[in-house]
Amino acid sequence: MKRLLGSQQTAISKMSKLKVGALFMEAGTGKTRAAKQLVESLTGDTDIFWFTPFQTKKNLKAELDKWGSLNCQIIGTESISQSDRLYMQLSEQISASAKPILVVDESLKIKNFSAIRTRRLIELSTMAEYKLILNGTPLSRNLLDLWSQLEFLSPKILNMGETEFKNTFCEYVEITYNSKGLGRSFTKEFIKKYHNLDYLYSLIEPYIFESTLSLRVGQQYIDLSYSISEEEQNEHDRLKGKYLDDKMLLARNNNIFLELTQKMQHNYSASEEKFTIVEKLLEKHDPSKVLIYAKYIDTQQLLKDTFPYVRIMSLGKHAYGLNLQQYNVVIFFDKTWDYAQREQVEHRVYRGLQHFDCIYYDLTANVGLDQLINASILKKERLLTAFKSKTINELRVIL
Repeated sequence: MKRLLGSQQTAISKMSKLKVGALFMEAGTGKTRAAKQLVESLTGDTDIFWFTPFQTKKNLKAELDKWGSLNCQIIGTESISQSDRLYMQLSEQISASAKPILVVDESLKIKNFSAIRTRRLIELSTMAEYKLILNGTPLSRNLLDLWSQLEFLSPKILNMGETEFKNTFCEYVEITYNSKGLGRSFTKEFIKKYHNLDYLYSLIEPYIFESTLSLRVGQQYIDLSYSISEEEQNEHDRLKGKYLDDKMLLARNNNIFLELTQKMQHNYSASEEKFTIVEKLLEKHDPSKVLIYAKYIDTQQLLKDTFPYVRIMSLGKHAYGLNLQQYNVVIFFDKTWDYAQREQVEHRVYRGLQHFDCIYYDLTANVGLDQLINASILKKERLLTAFKSKTINELRVIL
């Protein structure tokens, strides 16, 4: 069996002394194998419950089997909120176990305490002494991502509720929006800066191991512009007018912005010039080394029909849990505004055993939405945050 990496040995050495801990190790640094060895080191009558995003269950099983069999129950994280029966069954199993061990892979999936799956996993965690969370990075949005993950491990680590955590470490402003004609208003919070970070680090450092990937190969980012057709531009303008109409935005509902971006992107997802660009790239690179990531099912199918000799991937389904270091060229056919998702995609290829420089091509349309997405990714900012910071009139101009 292949020897452990230095980072894996260090992680195991630190975490083996604890009952709870977090492995924040970038993709490719071997966090799955380190976690497996950690839970195997616990002697006695143990029951292992390993939670992972549903679409990565098979990949996780294959990864665990690669290092020898592990008797554990693998559960899709999303299933906890979708099935009351499964939740009750797990609750009974964990409660009845002499030494239950809970592992949460891709722990950013439980960053939002208002989500049912997060609350249920935290409830299950109260029944277990041994808990481990794994992720490439502890944050995707802001510092508040940490609270739920640490609460899952143990409320004693921070010893404060979510509101106290926010008030202690975040400086934020509240902005009230008034709904014209409806006689009601609502308030949103925006974080301006962070405070007391040294204190926060002193609380969490004993329970966290961090490792970044260091390879002798490079990463290259290339942006390629294209123009949408007149028909697509007309539809783009129609959608913009529809969704940025005052009547549609009376309550400034977040779902309106998400629906707007989905509709707009889908409109020019299969723009003809994009296929011409990809064709030229495939003449330049070995197609067997190329991955194309697209956002929409119909676009994915069109790509498969046009380029049957290239592997077509889904930005949602194939962003996690795959080892794809046999490829080194990634084409982002559609843009994602989720920085964590983008980072995960990149680390599918930029990981251990990668022997070639990795090249990432971004296809950027001549529309304001794509520029806004680029700016949001550059700042590691959610597109929704970028939308909230603009007035309606500014959005009409930008988009």
